[in-house]
Amino acid sequence: MNSHRPRWISPSRLAIHGTLLVACAVYLIPLLVMLLTSFKSPDDIRTGNLLSWPEVVTGIGWFKAWDSVGGYFWNSVKITVPAVLASTLIGALNGYVLSMWRFRGSQLFFGLLLFGCFLPFQTVLLPASFTLGKLGLASTTTGLVLVHIVYGLAFTTLFFRNYYCSVPQALVQAARLDGAGFFTIFGRILLPMSLPIIMVCLIWQFTQIWNDFLFGVVFASGDAQPITVALNNLVNTSTGVKEYNVDMAAAMIAGLPTLLVYVVAGKYFLRGLTAGAVKG
Repeated sequence: MNSHRPRWISPSRLAIHGTLLVACAVYLIPLLVMLLTSFKSPDDIRTGNLLSWPEVVTGIGWFKAWDSVGGYFWNSVKITVPAVLASTLIGALNGYVLSMWRFRGSQLFFGLLLFGCFLPFQTVLLPASFTLGKLGLASTTTGLVLVHIVYGLAFTTLFFRNYYCSVPQALVQAARLDGAGFFTIFGRILLPMSLPIIMVCLIWQFTQIWNDFLFGVVFASGDAQPITVALNNLVNTSTGVKEYNVDMAAAMIAGLPTLLVYVVAGKYFLRGLTAGAVKG
């Protein structure tokens, strides 16, 4: 009888699934508290407990939160979208050159570029501030876009270079013999087969840039600040009765884009990393 017992009820499987369920609950409970609180009224927050369902479901907290951080939300969009696209495209070109068109000193160049992956944010604050000041881009969204492009190039170049090293050299050599030039090979041969690593770079850069706080608070001010800085200001400058529903709704607004990106494209991120690891 025991030999025919279904595998799904074995003690080991029950222990594994039980552990995973506990881990998921621990991870998701804070998100559930934020979501429930964002739909509560101030009176409901004061009298209820954290996990209680709202006595009256109201979206007033969301409307107030959007009035406070909505403009900064669009600032983050204006910063993130061009920075992600530019850093991914330039990283693809860099990886292409470093893997297919090697030149004297290319390995040293790649080593120095790779060093940028290990630089803490704090070490580039002063040089970046000086550069933005000289360019007249201090305290602007354009300046933040430039900072994120430059800082992200080390990562995107590393991703693409390792991915392109797995492409057979014979494919590129054959294209050269047929008269294909630098950009023809890149645009017509390599880019169409780069979707997995492109998705990795897009998701990686989007997450890093959207969630950034340090660069936003240092290099932007006033109406040019991203939503992460606006959220911090909203939470820390509230006066009178604390409106936790507004704070939680604003936090949800700030976190929804990255959450949606991973829900929609998370499988491509994992697939791209795996493809690069196997081929590289």
